Amino acid sequence: MGKNYIKHLCFLLHEYTTCCVFYMFCPQCNSPKTRVIDKRPTENNAAFRRRRECLKCSGRFTTYERIRPELIVIKKGGKKEKYDLEKIRTGMLKSLEGRPVSLKKFEGVLERIDEEIKSMNCAQIKSKVVGDIVIRELKKLDKVAYVRFMSFYKRYGDIKSFKKELGR
Repeated sequence: MGKNYIKHLCFLLHEYTTCCVFYMFCPQCNSPKTRVIDKRPTENNAAFRRRRECLKCSGRFTTYERIRPELIVIKKGGKKEKYDLEKIRTGMLKSLEGRPVSLKKFEGVLERIDEEIKSMNCAQIKSKVVGDIVIRELKKLDKVAYVRFMSFYKRYGDIKSFKKELGR
């Protein structure tokens, strides 16, 4: 790996991630006291493979560590903010208020939305793309919730344009 690659990687880490400290726990004895005995990139350089040894029970295990950039949402006016699944959850719950949708179904749809957004593998996404995904999933889940969400999200200027959208 060249110096430019390392500089670029450091920039990405600094630009898109938050710093955190975490411990690797041994899967055999659950001890946080482990040491890395071998570290190498995977074949496609998408992750680091680390071979670890527990200092308590001497058990060995492998971990894979990936760099995941923080997803940025670009709002309508150009403002940027961190992707927040809780905002989607809140908006969907408001539109589903009083509707006969189980929590299990709701969580499944929310997970599907989150997976689809993250599977795009991009550092930035437009809020319109996120909204369109939510609308599509709500339409399949509950028609009333779909209409509620759509009426707020699209902010129609008049009844005519709203009726036109409903006819689609």
